[in-house]
Amino acid sequence: MNSRSILIVDDESAIREVIAAALEMAGYRTLEAADATEAHSLVVDQKPDLILLDWMMPNVSGIELARRLKRDPMTAEIPIILLTAKGEEDHKVTGLEAGADDYITKPFSPRELVARLKAVLRRATPAGIEEPIDIRGLVLDPNSHRVSTEAGELNMGPTEFRLLQFFMSHPERAYTRSQLLDQVWGGNVYVDERTVDVHIRRLRKALGDPYQAMVQTVRGTGYRFSTKVSAQSAS
Repeated sequence: MNSRSILIVDDESAIREVIAAALEMAGYRTLEAADATEAHSLVVDQKPDLILLDWMMPNVSGIELARRLKRDPMTAEIPIILLTAKGEEDHKVTGLEAGADDYITKPFSPRELVARLKAVLRRATPAGIEEPIDIRGLVLDPNSHRVSTEAGELNMGPTEFRLLQFFMSHPERAYTRSQLLDQVWGGNVYVDERTVDVHIRRLRKALGDPYQAMVQTVRGTGYRFSTKVSAQSAS
C-alpha cells in the first residue's frame, strides 16, 4: 500500500467516487472534499501529498483555492493538478500561473490520471524522500508505511509514524514542541503543545529498547532524535 495521500476536490460526488476508486486501486490513500472550504480545512489538517482540484465549483472556485494555497507558506509546496472541462489554451495558462503543477481536461481515463499524478509526485518529491531510512537497524519505509527492526515490525499509530519519519529525516537537531506541531501536525492546527509530549511517550513505547533512547528530551527546548547514544542509554 502506497502511503501517499491524495485530496480529491470536486462538487460532484459521482466524480469523486470514480477518481477515488481509481486511485485506491493504484494504492493511494484518498481524502474527499465537496467545496473549497472543506478542502482547505483538510489540507491544513491532513497535509495531503497532492491535490486533485476541480476548476468549476460553487462559491469559491478551484482556481481561487489554488491561489490561496500557493500564497500560504505552509501549503505552497503541495502539488496541485487542476481538473476541468475547459480545454482552451488561455485557461490552461491561467491555471498554471495560479500555481497548478498540471492540468487534465475532462473527460479523462483513470489510467491517464494515475500516470499524470505519478509524474507530478516524482517531480515534487525531493530525491531520497521515498527511500527507506535505516538508522542503526531501525528501518522506516515511507512507501509501505512500516517501521521495523531486526526483531520484526513495530506497531505504531499514524501520528507516531509521521513523528518518527520527521525525526529520522532530521537527526541531531533539537526542535521545540511548536516546531514539531508545525512540521508533523501541520500549520494552523489548534493542538495543545502538551499533545507532543503524549505522542513522544507513545513513540518511545512503540520503539522499545534500545531505540527509544534515540528520542531525547532537550531540557528547556523540546526534543531531538540522536544516533549518538549508547544502545543501553536512557532517554
